[in-house]
Amino acid sequence: MRRSTPNCSFVAQEQRRLLAALDTLDIAAVARILEEFVTDERRARLRGVIAARLDAVTVAMDAPHDPHNGAAVLRSCDAFGLQRLHIIERAEPFLVSNTVSRGSERWVDVRTHAATEAAIAALRTSGHELVATHPDGDLTPRDLAAIPRLALVLGNERDGIRPDLAAACARAVRVPMRGFAESLNVSVTAAILLEHATNGRPGDLPEPYQIKLYARALVLTVPHAAEILAARGMHLPLPLGGAPPPPPKPRGPKPRRPPAAPAREERSAGAPQEPEGG
Repeated sequence: MRRSTPNCSFVAQEQRRLLAALDTLDIAAVARILEEFVTDERRARLRGVIAARLDAVTVAMDAPHDPHNGAAVLRSCDAFGLQRLHIIERAEPFLVSNTVSRGSERWVDVRTHAATEAAIAALRTSGHELVATHPDGDLTPRDLAAIPRLALVLGNERDGIRPDLAAACARAVRVPMRGFAESLNVSVTAAILLEHATNGRPGDLPEPYQIKLYARALVLTVPHAAEILAARGMHLPLPLGGAPPPPPKPRGPKPRRPPAAPAREERSAGAPQEPEGG
C-alpha cells in the first residue's frame, strides 16, 4: 500500500496551525473586512454551504494508511456536508493526497486521536452513536438516516476495525451487494453510506461556529488576505501572515558555455612577408 506518495500533507497539523492563528484575531471583524473583496454570489455560496453543514453525522477512521483512501473519504465528507472527520492514528500520522482531496481538506475539520479510548470518549461526549461498517451488519444504508447522531466507523485497509474500537459499536451497517465481490474500497463504502445518512438532514452548526467557518473560508480564498488584514491592523501570525518563501532555484541542466573563438593564427618566423605598398 502507498505511503510515500508525492503531493501529500499532514492535514490535521496544518489545520491546527491555521486555527491557532485565527484564534488570535476578532473573527467577526475578519469576516467583515474580507467579504468586501468577494462578489455577492460568492458570499451567498459560502454562507449557503456553511449553513447546510452537519455536526450530527461524522466519520471515524481506524488507522488509515493509504493517503489516497484518506483523501477520498475526506472529500466525501465535504461533499455530503460533514464538518468533522475523526482519525485514530495509532502508529502513524494521518496523511492525505492533495491531488485526490482537491481542496476538501480546507473545509472539513480533521480531529486526530492517538488512542482508541480518546476517540470513543470524544464521540460519546458529543452524543454520537458509533456504527461499524461490516459485510454482515444488521443495518442497511437507509437505516442510517434515522439515527439522530451518527459516527460511521471505517476500518483500516488491511486489518479492518480493530477489536477495541469494534467493541464500542453496538450496531453495524452493511452495503447490500449482488455480485461476487464481498466488500468495497473503504472510500466507496463511505460515499454510499454518507449519501443515505445525510439525506434530508438540515444543517445544525451553531451560529458562532458558522461565523468562524465563514471567516476561515475567506482567509483561505481571498487573494492577499494576510496583506489586507495587516493594512487594517490585524496581523496573522507566521506562516500565514509572513512573506512567501523565495522560489527554489532551478535545478535543470547547466547551460552550455558558448564555444571559444578560434585563436588568431600567427605566422611562423620563417614565413614569407607580404610586400608593403603597391
